[in-house]
Amino acid sequence: MLRPLYLMLFNLAGWKVNGQFPPGLKQYIVAVAPHTSNWDFLLGLAVRSVLRMQNARFLGKSSLFKPPLGWLFRSMGGYPVDRSKHNDLVEFAAGIFKTEEHFILAIAPEGTRKKVAKLRTGFYYIARKAGVPIIPVGFDYQRREVIIGEPFYPSDNVQQDIDVLTLFFSAIKGKNPELGIS
Repeated sequence: MLRPLYLMLFNLAGWKVNGQFPPGLKQYIVAVAPHTSNWDFLLGLAVRSVLRMQNARFLGKSSLFKPPLGWLFRSMGGYPVDRSKHNDLVEFAAGIFKTEEHFILAIAPEGTRKKVAKLRTGFYYIARKAGVPIIPVGFDYQRREVIIGEPFYPSDNVQQDIDVLTLFFSAIKGKNPELGIS
């Protein structure tokens, strides 16, 4: 419904997409980094609409899902995450993949807009548990480019895999580059 508006704004702002999601892939995790600004969420909504990814859902901090706007985030496909307690998010998210034939989950692997020294690994363990690939995506504000990487299948070497993904994201300049992944 909002696709024409998103498409117009996306083009007027000079953004382009570099790469593509595999058309036959029905389930995967979209790891979006660096996450340095609230604008990332709005850009993500635009990209989801422009690329016709209606099955894409996202995880967000639970405070976003409280009144008065909680209903809006849920209607956009959000799942609240209470970061103040241990709630086995990996099991929860992997379970969704087991029940949904077409399911795409977008996650910011840093878990925050603040500067972090390394990626959190929850997205990685969700992918392993669900048996789905991770597709790294970066919003490069400097080049106004959405960069879509190749599907990445987690192995048994967590550190090596995280290093590969970190290398992909480290070349991308977020809205606030000083908060990006080192």
